Amino acid sequence: MAVALATAAVAVGAAFLLTGGTGGGSEAGGPRALTSDEANRLAITRFRNYEARGRAVTITVPGTAGGLIVTGSVDYRGKVGYGVVHGTGRDTSSEGLIEWTADSVFVHPMTNAPAQAPASPPRTGWYRRPLQPSGSSLDSSLTIALGLGSDRPDNAELLPQNGASWWGRDQVDGHQADVMTGPSSPDRSGTAGNVRYWVGEDGTMYRVRVSVGSAPEPVDIAFDTQKYVPVTPVPGVTPKR
Repeated sequence: MAVALATAAVAVGAAFLLTGGTGGGSEAGGPRALTSDEANRLAITRFRNYEARGRAVTITVPGTAGGLIVTGSVDYRGKVGYGVVHGTGRDTSSEGLIEWTADSVFVHPMTNAPAQAPASPPRTGWYRRPLQPSGSSLDSSLTIALGLGSDRPDNAELLPQNGASWWGRDQVDGHQADVMTGPSSPDRSGTAGNVRYWVGEDGTMYRVRVSVGSAPEPVDIAFDTQKYVPVTPVPGVTPKR
């Protein structure tokens, strides 16, 4: 349904706040109602991720003692993500490899984590824990990233009716993008505008920015332009097909 764009974010049970632009030469002008073309592009942006099978992604999670950066890939058909975690500031305790599904997180601690996760994950040394639906900035961010793909487009006609709007234009890694906010969640009235999407002319999703209640600053999910590397499941992970 049309409001599924917002559902991926609000489902984590955290409070979301409207955030600012990227600082990459943004052009303000909104908010205003979406044009039919903008609504159509917003409606297919999650489907584009699914259509591509997966996307290379960088997830920046702020924290009071330092942040975490997850660099990797998300398989939107298999509903599984994989990458490497690096800490910033004093928050280095979570460094290592990571793989996650909708309900589980698998971690492989490493003292000197590589810049990129190896294409083939190690077969041993993994620890499984449940994905926390609330209270963890990292888990909330992983959940949001995993939900940014859908096997069908949303209903473009219903998006403006449910509060989706246009806020401006921006550049992301040299790509022109319209900055749009998603519609209200089905079970949370008044949540229109809680999530911002940077959407290209063909509906490609370049960035998503949203604040979670457990993080001091907005979480930034940037979709990299490099080639997507298929996710290889670690032991114990059974991707959905």
